[in-house]
Amino acid sequence: MTVKKQEELINEIVEYFKVYIFENHIAASIGVHTKLKNYNVNPIVVKYLSKILADEYSSEGVAKALFYPRVLGTSINTSFGTRIQNMFVDLKIADGSLIKGMDIEFVDKIDNRKKWCQLKSGPNTINSEDVKPLIKKFTDTINLARTNKALKNVSNNDFIVGVLYGDENELSMHYKVIDKNHPVIIGKEFWHRVTGYPNFYEGLVYGLQKLIDNLDTQDLLNKGVEELAKEIENSQLFDFNNE
Repeated sequence: MTVKKQEELINEIVEYFKVYIFENHIAASIGVHTKLKNYNVNPIVVKYLSKILADEYSSEGVAKALFYPRVLGTSINTSFGTRIQNMFVDLKIADGSLIKGMDIEFVDKIDNRKKWCQLKSGPNTINSEDVKPLIKKFTDTINLARTNKALKNVSNNDFIVGVLYGDENELSMHYKVIDKNHPVIIGKEFWHRVTGYPNFYEGLVYGLQKLIDNLDTQDLLNKGVEELAKEIENSQLFDFNNE
């Protein structure tokens, strides 16, 4: 495995992020999230948030209250989770898993064993109530797999949680509970096991940082709020005249 091949794969992933995650998010932010019909509006909460954001109940304040959390939270996080799983398969880094509850399958480049993996974004991306169901899902899956003669030698260590970014010392206590039963592999080690390149993670982080620095975000927040505010101003859902 050469440095050149590592760089080629990093470039492929960076380009995938650019096209399918970042540029998609920018396009959806302007094309979808500036439309009032795409929101379920809580009139009390949105009025309060408008006051916080704009110090008044106004079309701009309401637009910010709706647009900011959608674009900076829900939209990008949903897109990220879905696209990352597809990316591993599309770029042939791993296979889509045929086992229910697992996201990808790959041959571990460190121990040479087949791994079934559930992907997570970062070291704090699960809650306490997620732990028991996740462990149960892994246990049920392993028991089912062992009924298949081809998989009879699988162990708990072959079913893993792969965390895309971060360091082991950043893992939440919830992940550490899971790690007692099934390995939680994070950041540098995860990318090493999937790609076979020990320094792949550092190269990928650097490549993505360069991409982000050069992205044209098209004055996204200001344009989005302005467009949504126009719709809000003309909507019968709101009455700003009596304020």
